[in-house]
Amino acid sequence: MAVDPLVLAAFAAMAGATYFTRIAGFWLVRRIRLSRPLSGALAAMPGAILVALIAPTVLTTGPAESGAAIVTVALAWRLPSLAAIAGGVASVVVLRALTG
Repeated sequence: MAVDPLVLAAFAAMAGATYFTRIAGFWLVRRIRLSRPLSGALAAMPGAILVALIAPTVLTTGPAESGAAIVTVALAWRLPSLAAIAGGVASVVVLRALTG
């Protein structure tokens, strides 16, 4: 199997851009003083991004995916994240098998 140099260059560029934005963010946050509202917004951002990625799937697919999302949220209130994710995956498998 041959490696296309253009594809390899695209991967390298994407990796470089990802690394640069991550390092630039750490560098910037270290040099400025964060206000309390900005600090709170940055702390809430990972959850907001996760919801933005998952919500379209939950709202536009079938009842199995919506039910699994509800199960996952319920598990996340009581269990660690990895257990909630595993429970969500298992519940979507079971619900898809039950609903056909």
